[in-house]
Amino acid sequence: MHVTIRYPLGADRLILRTAADWDADVQPLAQDGEQAVFEVAVPGINLALKPCLRRGDQLFWSKGSDYVLSANEPDPEIWPFFFSEDRGRVSDISRVDGHGRSHALRVYLPPGYDENTLRHYPVLYMQDGKNLFFPDEAFGGKEWQVDETMDRLDRMNAVRKVIVVGVAPADRMKDYTVPGYREYGEFLVSHIKPSIDQGYRTRPDPANTVVMGSSLGGVVSLHLAWRHSDVFGGAACLSSTFGYQDDLFRRIASDPPRPIRIYLDSGWPRDNFDATNAMRDLLMQRGYRLGSDLLQFSFPAGLHSEGSWAERIHLPFQFFFGRAWSAGRKG
Repeated sequence: MHVTIRYPLGADRLILRTAADWDADVQPLAQDGEQAVFEVAVPGINLALKPCLRRGDQLFWSKGSDYVLSANEPDPEIWPFFFSEDRGRVSDISRVDGHGRSHALRVYLPPGYDENTLRHYPVLYMQDGKNLFFPDEAFGGKEWQVDETMDRLDRMNAVRKVIVVGVAPADRMKDYTVPGYREYGEFLVSHIKPSIDQGYRTRPDPANTVVMGSSLGGVVSLHLAWRHSDVFGGAACLSSTFGYQDDLFRRIASDPPRPIRIYLDSGWPRDNFDATNAMRDLLMQRGYRLGSDLLQFSFPAGLHSEGSWAERIHLPFQFFFGRAWSAGRKG
């Protein structure tokens, strides 16, 4: 197979080292200032490899875990980095204002974002942005550990690298319920997302844009993907209060199905378990396929709490950004 390594090279050269012989250079078939193309044989089921950078007599191995190629994988593209920390970073708080609204944001940027400037990223927009990254900001001092989980999944080669935007509501009850969630959704689509797409290297299409939240945040996330399916290609809804001050059951029962993927979960017995099952059943009646474009988990003794959500966010992360879903996609 052909493997393309993309990196802003300057006068440096790219080579590969592989598990077939970690001491032997694999030279590129072709190379220019931004990429090198290699021919790599995968002798078995998979093959581990590392891009390396030659700078004069020096050899730099790419940071992070080995890349693992599968024998049946489409020709992959890899965006390595060599000099940055092997973990993402979370931005300072910024604000997006307009039309009488103001929302605070924090943005997680994955490892290598600042170094390998050729790469563009999927984006995950998450509700309740104060609960995602830092315990001193989060409700009850319990954060979701979004950055730690994304970094760990990246080291596992379980997901593509992703930009995460934590959006804090201005008025949670109003922004996340009917009728206020329509205005909030319009603002996210017309102001927040354009600001992120302009300020960061994103992949702005719906297939690479997902929205996620818990409880009322799960409700507004499904509303966003359902109403704006031309913007958001998926919604993750954890412990969602479906049927409480929203019109989703009625709309999903009567509207044409949307080309989106949906993740649902809940704890048992009192973590919106029945409402989540009812939403699953309705979506299946409308043609969504459980295990394909619809995924659901139920967690025995799962709680309606930041700690419980932190323990299981790796599941929607893998559903939307895992390698099985991203096969054949660039980035």
